[in-house]
Amino acid sequence: MLAYIVRRLLLIVPTLFAIMVVNFVIVQFVPGGPVERLIAELQGTGVDATARFSGASGEVASGTGTSTGAGGDNVYRGAQGLNPEFIAELERQYGLDKPPVERFFLMMGNYLSFDFGTSAFRDRSVIDLLIDKLPVSISLGLWTTIIVYLVSIPLGIAKAVRDGSKFDVWSSGAIILGYAIPSFLFAILLIVVFAGGSYFKWFPLRGLTSPGWEEMSLINQILDYFWHLVLPLTALIIGSFATLTMLTKNSFLDQIKSQYVVTAHAKGLTERQVLYRHVFRNGMLIVIAGFPGAIIGILFTGALLIEIIFSLDGLGLLGYEAAINRDYPVMFATLYMFTLLGLIMNLVGDLMYVVIDPRIDFESRDVG
Repeated sequence: MLAYIVRRLLLIVPTLFAIMVVNFVIVQFVPGGPVERLIAELQGTGVDATARFSGASGEVASGTGTSTGAGGDNVYRGAQGLNPEFIAELERQYGLDKPPVERFFLMMGNYLSFDFGTSAFRDRSVIDLLIDKLPVSISLGLWTTIIVYLVSIPLGIAKAVRDGSKFDVWSSGAIILGYAIPSFLFAILLIVVFAGGSYFKWFPLRGLTSPGWEEMSLINQILDYFWHLVLPLTALIIGSFATLTMLTKNSFLDQIKSQYVVTAHAKGLTERQVLYRHVFRNGMLIVIAGFPGAIIGILFTGALLIEIIFSLDGLGLLGYEAAINRDYPVMFATLYMFTLLGLIMNLVGDLMYVVIDPRIDFESRDVG
């Protein structure tokens, strides 16, 4: 098993490198960039751009974006009429005065030591921004995953045992209906009904905590925290039950129809004994092994619109704003971290197969 883990860890390096290369190349052909955006913003204010920029704080982190427009010429369209020396200084400040290949390898060299530089437009280190946003994303991702698993697994098992019954049919209809409702649309409905929109004002509309949360007692802090999470979590989980529930049901149905179950019944074991002594471990194999990947998926990709609607400043909103503002240090740092965590979680998911069923041996398989 140790050799398998080492091989998988070594595979992370070229996989991560290839993903970063592809995204870096794509960005080189995207029109605009941090310098163009800053120049357009400064010119739009009607103030002297050179004077305003000269008072800016510190040097921005090494640039990772493109210094050319869509047509590939090296002159910024937004720079017309500005001092070329000022444009050159902007390029130097953003690290865009170097060739793309050199910028890429400088960036990757810094990332090896988790030096992500400074945000181009927030004047803060990228790592500090990520740490600030993590509580929101962890809260949404972790609790959503836990609730979905706690509901979907028992429901899937019950549906498998009662396959074809009225309970199976009606529960399938309910979870499919929930799956068909967009989470952002359901979030708006919750706000209208329960957050003071038109009817009741039972839950807060924004943030993870109330003003003065630091002065509350520990019990009140916990209650206030979950009080703020009720509506966002409800909006997130309403459509999340279907996939895991049906996966659990189908996995258990496959096991229930297996020959070893017939043999167990023939030996005189009760239905409960067969289900939880024999079927459960095999049936849960694929379900539990997907837990790490589910956390990553919900944590980093599933909550952008929910964060916007409920004014929750998390990683999803940070990534969206970085893309809109061409904040390349934040864009590539978050891509690097999310990809690295995703690859590690894939390995953890494989190892969970062995934890659940020690009969599985990855050593005897070739790693592709």
